[in-house]
Amino acid sequence: MIATSLWLLAQTQTQATKPGYFAPVALTLLITGGLAWLIAAVFGFGRARTFGSAARWFALTAVCLLIYHLQFLLLGIIAVMEFRRNNRDYGTMLNVGAFFNLFIVLGAICAIIGFTKMKTATPEIKTASAEPEATSPD
Repeated sequence: MIATSLWLLAQTQTQATKPGYFAPVALTLLITGGLAWLIAAVFGFGRARTFGSAARWFALTAVCLLIYHLQFLLLGIIAVMEFRRNNRDYGTMLNVGAFFNLFIVLGAICAIIGFTKMKTATPEIKTASAEPEATSPD
């Protein structure tokens, strides 16, 4: 394993050609994922009153993953701006990229807390009257 890693580090002229469909597919999946997590967050917070605190934690997970998608988009925009300036200093991109998985970790923590808060498999539906109405035998 170490020998393979050293061999890969020794390759200085390794090039990869980007396929033509890379940018549209990556951008479409990024936007679709962001919209899906936004919808999941809205539904999660909307149903948190009915399903309890576990749903609120899962909605926070969806918010964390939405922020992750936005951070990924920001990282791409910074990379394109640095490339267009023809500046080989990618310090700004690396500063943003250093915290790349931060929101994945926060989302996982929120999901773990959500799973620990789950009590029953069915939602607790609160009704106005706990006792059923008595019917008269007319």
